[in-house]
Amino acid sequence: MGENSIVTEIKGLFYDFISSLTKFKTMENVCEWMVTTLNKQLNLTDSILYRYEEYTKNFIPYVREEKQINFDSFPYNALHNSVYICETETFLTLKSHDVLYGAVKLNGLDKASFSLEQLENIAEECSNFFYYNLNSNEVLNNGQKYEQLYRLTKKFHSTMKKNDVLVELISTLQKMFPFQMFYLFLSHDSNDLQNLPIKNLDYEDQSADNIKAMEAYVTGDVQAETSELDNETVLYIPLKGNQGIYGVLQVLTMSGIVEENNNIDFITLLAGAAGVALENAQLYEQSNRLVKDLQIINETSHELNKNLRFNDIMAYMSKRIMESIDCDEVGFIYFDKPETNKILSGSTEFFYSSLAEKYINYFRKEMEKHSEELFIGDISTVIQDAAMRSVMAVPMIYNHTLKGYAVILSKEPYHFSLELFKLVQSLVHHSTLALSNSLLREELETLVKTDYLTKLTSRNYFNEKIVQSMSEDRQGTFILIDIDDFKKVNDTHGHQIGDEVLIQVANIIKNNIRERDIGARWGGEELAIYLPQVEPKAGIQIAKRVVQKVRELTNPTVTISCGVTYWTAGKNDTFQYLFSLADKALYEAKHNGKNQVIIKEELE
Repeated sequence: MGENSIVTEIKGLFYDFISSLTKFKTMENVCEWMVTTLNKQLNLTDSILYRYEEYTKNFIPYVREEKQINFDSFPYNALHNSVYICETETFLTLKSHDVLYGAVKLNGLDKASFSLEQLENIAEECSNFFYYNLNSNEVLNNGQKYEQLYRLTKKFHSTMKKNDVLVELISTLQKMFPFQMFYLFLSHDSNDLQNLPIKNLDYEDQSADNIKAMEAYVTGDVQAETSELDNETVLYIPLKGNQGIYGVLQVLTMSGIVEENNNIDFITLLAGAAGVALENAQLYEQSNRLVKDLQIINETSHELNKNLRFNDIMAYMSKRIMESIDCDEVGFIYFDKPETNKILSGSTEFFYSSLAEKYINYFRKEMEKHSEELFIGDISTVIQDAAMRSVMAVPMIYNHTLKGYAVILSKEPYHFSLELFKLVQSLVHHSTLALSNSLLREELETLVKTDYLTKLTSRNYFNEKIVQSMSEDRQGTFILIDIDDFKKVNDTHGHQIGDEVLIQVANIIKNNIRERDIGARWGGEELAIYLPQVEPKAGIQIAKRVVQKVRELTNPTVTISCGVTYWTAGKNDTFQYLFSLADKALYEAKHNGKNQVIIKEELE
């Protein structure tokens, strides 16, 4: 066969192959057919076709079992000439428009049977055939890819959940590029992502991949890193929306498939579509969260405007915070006095334990110094052995005065988001006014029902409680008390000492009755005790104990006289009648020598 005839034959076979295609052939199929044809037409033992990889400067065999050829194995002119012949090997280069695509190694070629011009012509026909099929495959693949991109973009924007977008992105890439590895670099607040390959973006992490990921995250540009030693290329592609960057896609490859420009462009477009979808999903979540937060604030304001009691306000706020925020502990600290912290009701048990002291003292110090909110991702940097790591603390300020603070804690570091912190700020600011009003109202109520000197209850409040008891209880004992010769105390020692004696007697009364019993200042030097649900015998014993304690503990020493009476259900006694009996008993105690207890059951 002549020199021109063999070239024409090969060219015709290539043409027939292209003309007879009825369905898509992969480049592996095309290359296998071309090698088989060359083997047959050139009487070769077994040719090998290599694909040139620009990134690594290597020739990669389409048959994976063969060894790849490094760029350095080819002399410089092999990239410019169509044929390279050495003592043992002959190569035909595949190129078009000065772009190198690959090479064919002609194993077993009888060099004497072919001239250099003939081999160059064969190389040209092989290049044309390879380039045509490569072009056709790229067009078809790109069409399929962009059709997939279109479908995927529609799917991205049909969901309003960030997790779904990321799951779809990774699963699609893994299907399209099965020989590559994909990771997502995301910030710390990304969780519950269905076991996706997640890595944390960390400003303090100085590892090579984190530095590159941070560079892509900050600049918004694709970053690449190639290791010639491991023959590995790593790409860092930002997930970029219109308003920001929401993560970085890391692509690791050994084979070189992803490094092709069209694949890089496709993955970048796919990452961009995912970035926009993430942004939309985040904006949707933010709007929903904002609506929910406004509802919480509105409901809280409505509830706090009901003039609730102090304990009711604190219980409601604690419940609302625990329901709205995933946290471990909630505390309300009130600055009762200088250097004194009062743990308010509604605080969780942790704040009543010794473990909380270092937190409470640290927060108070910071609040008094700056009167500003604290939002700390990991407090273990300032408090050693901190069991609670994440902190949100908001000062309670009323009339420009720091009244205390609310604090929310979590065991997990970096647990709270900025959005949650803003919600807590709003809730605490709304509750501070209601809390201050409630405290003020209860202080006024305490003043109304409390005698300013003895701190016993006032006579009006005392009378109301007796009337209430007589309508609800089965029985009760009433003790009327008078300090003996009190005028002599005032005349001898002065009215200031007289007041101190009154306070001493009042304290003895408070120390010798139960919490549910009531002590009152009846008027002047007269005091009173009411013992609900106490029978007369026990009431007399209490009265005698008070008489004894007053005689023993007062300074200057004074004595008291007591008139005791009682009521029982079914006798239709009235408060006025009860008072008359006690007053009559007290008169008899005074008349019979003072410093004693007299009981009166009925008027004579």
